[in-house]
Amino acid sequence: TNPLSEVTHKRRLSALGPGGLTRERAGFEVRDVHPTHYGRMCPIETPEGPNIGLINSLATFARVNKYGFIETPYRKVVDGKVTDDVQYMSATEEMRHTVAQANASMNPDGSFRNDLVSTRVNGDYTLAPRENVDLIDVSPKQLVSVAASLIPFLENDDANRAL
Repeated sequence: TNPLSEVTHKRRLSALGPGGLTRERAGFEVRDVHPTHYGRMCPIETPEGPNIGLINSLATFARVNKYGFIETPYRKVVDGKVTDDVQYMSATEEMRHTVAQANASMNPDGSFRNDLVSTRVNGDYTLAPRENVDLIDVSPKQLVSVAASLIPFLENDDANRAL
């Protein structure tokens, strides 16, 4: 069989079923992409039709912890310098931190090149002084699923075409 199909099927998430939603009662707010999905659920890989937004895939580096929460990895930043210490965090834990993007401009010693760094704070995108950054994404591909990460030049594609 197709190995990519098998991996995608095993990393599938569903809001349907016992204790979940039904297709008929799920509104737009449930199906929409939410800031807490960043690095946890792929915003691209979802079926078309009545299941859109109700069936999703885990993002590339995401994992489910022992309590059932989806976590994504971040590298720790100490005094404006990126370390090799990787921490997995849930969405509620992440909200307490200032997180830089994985493609931030860096010096060879692991420090940020610019005084202001593009970050996420409480789900909002902003510029923050490099001293205020706590964490950095491990990879630009942690946002999307395994299958979506294989789309060449995804960042340059029209969003509708990627879907």
